[in-house]
Amino acid sequence: MNFFQAILLGLVQALTEYLPVSSSAHIRIIGDLMIGSDPGAAFTAIIQLGTELAVILYFWHDIARILTHWWLCLIGRNGTDRAHRFGAGDRDAAEGWYIIIGTLPIVIAGLLFQKAIETTLRNLWITVTVLLLFGVLLWIIDARSRHIRTVRDMTAKDALIFGLGQMLALIPGVSRSGGTITFGRAMGYTREAAVRVSFLMAIPAVFGAGILEGVKALHDYKSDPLFPGWGATIAATIVSFVVGYVVIIGFLRFVSTFSYRAFAIYRIVLAIVVALLLISGVLPALD
Repeated sequence: MNFFQAILLGLVQALTEYLPVSSSAHIRIIGDLMIGSDPGAAFTAIIQLGTELAVILYFWHDIARILTHWWLCLIGRNGTDRAHRFGAGDRDAAEGWYIIIGTLPIVIAGLLFQKAIETTLRNLWITVTVLLLFGVLLWIIDARSRHIRTVRDMTAKDALIFGLGQMLALIPGVSRSGGTITFGRAMGYTREAAVRVSFLMAIPAVFGAGILEGVKALHDYKSDPLFPGWGATIAATIVSFVVGYVVIIGFLRFVSTFSYRAFAIYRIVLAIVVALLLISGVLPALD
């Protein structure tokens, strides 16, 4: 992978990370078409740090408020009993706990199934299947769901369900935002609330994966023929940050007015195109 290819993949990451279309699937597919191989989980995880930095910048005030209230409740400043320490009576502190609860499924599954995630689950036939399946689910659920619940209505059970949706994003093609948004809409959350939860819940999981993969890449990059070098990887991460920030603004404005139908149709069309490329031998199912 050369510098230009790394930058292009950073751009693809930025354009697809927040949309319910699966950035990992796009990186996997475009990587195969462009460089003839899967760019790998390490490069993908590192450039995802750029898009998550964009989320932190955009939601900085919300994040600071949640962290402040969560910490004050934890140390007993906003109440002395156990219930108050876990956010009782303070919705911002409770939201902090809910983000932690929602992060647990993807962390546990990521540790338990790391080898499969980096190998078997990157089979493009699996990607095609989940692109199609979650495209249909997103279309149906979004069209039929109620629009009544906001982030302030979240419970610990809801947070766990959101987390299960995020966990499924370990399979390329599901989409982190697609999984959480679909599960959120199924519970009756508004489109805007589902997107906000998706963004905030992704931060600890994506940063954790990016840091771990970065440390691993620092140790193994000299033996990885596909790793483009730290200069190209950092440049790709910067591109994913800048473009990603713009995409956040546009996506939030879009969902405040329109449904997710366009994204569902895109997923279905992409699944059909990739299936045809696999059948014709243009793309290999596994590298």
